[in-house]
Amino acid sequence: MIAANGVEGLDLTALDRFFAERLAGYAGGLRAELMSGGRSNLTYRLTTGDITWVLRRPPLGTLTPSAHDMAREYRIVSALVDSAVPVAKPIVLADDSVIGVPFAVVEFVPGTVVRSEEDLATWSDSEVRACAAGLVDVLAALHAVDPGEVGLADFGRPEGYLRRQVERWYSQWNRVRTRESSDIETLHRRLDELCPGECGSAIVHGDFRVDNAILAPGDPGRVRALVDWEMATLGDPLADLAVHLAYRDSAFAPVLGGSAASTSHRMPGPADLAQRYATVSGRELVHLEFHMALAYFKIAVIAEGIHGRHQRGDTRGDGFADVGKAVAPLAAAGLRALSRK
Repeated sequence: MIAANGVEGLDLTALDRFFAERLAGYAGGLRAELMSGGRSNLTYRLTTGDITWVLRRPPLGTLTPSAHDMAREYRIVSALVDSAVPVAKPIVLADDSVIGVPFAVVEFVPGTVVRSEEDLATWSDSEVRACAAGLVDVLAALHAVDPGEVGLADFGRPEGYLRRQVERWYSQWNRVRTRESSDIETLHRRLDELCPGECGSAIVHGDFRVDNAILAPGDPGRVRALVDWEMATLGDPLADLAVHLAYRDSAFAPVLGGSAASTSHRMPGPADLAQRYATVSGRELVHLEFHMALAYFKIAVIAEGIHGRHQRGDTRGDGFADVGKAVAPLAAAGLRALSRK
């Protein structure tokens, strides 16, 4: 549905009135453009000429329970804003009374976002390695934050996290699937049988990859802000690492239109990334095969959900037609990871 002001998914008149009431010094003249949409929450750039913000709202169409929680995303950004983890400064959070769905607004952080292999073309090999290393270092820094010290002690339930993840993503699969998959069913059964206890607890991002980071222009090894916190919680930090490693697999490429930067052969391999994390974080990489299999399972389900939204016409932009092709290779990769146990 396109609002009367021509911005799909937003009502600029309602937003303008809301900002005038809530934000001191707001002068009006709001404009908006969609930055990305359909894979997760919709992201818009808002400008008035004097300011630039980013607004995040849930995607169009039917939403899955517990997904796209704007208040949760806003809370963690607010908690981390003064920590060693770079995030965008929070501006305001609203419920569904303004534009019909909840939304969050944060500052716009200028920088470089690397999505495709083509985006890496102008970088030297040393810059690509610096980017990969910088990301791992930020992930380790996130996992080093004491949740209690930043007001997130109740942000999740670390005990039993892995078991709940196995069941959550299988439940999600049954909710979003558009076809049957014997590999998904087998992978779930084996994850259920082999699920270990947690090796520790930390704040986990849940979707940590290179295109969820804004990098400093001219310095790809420095992260200016991590974004897309909708799946953040308290959980096993190695599960977070494993998601980052799984995104390195070429099976993920169709999810980002067939040319994901994380799958580039120029990026360090998963073993190198894992070793750097172990060195920087001081954590032992226990049960990593299980964590990798769970990561593939999770990403496969996410891909199926995107595929379903695209089939229903709820995605916006290009690059969605082949997302569904990633599901089978990702599930197969999960089974291979378990076979290495």
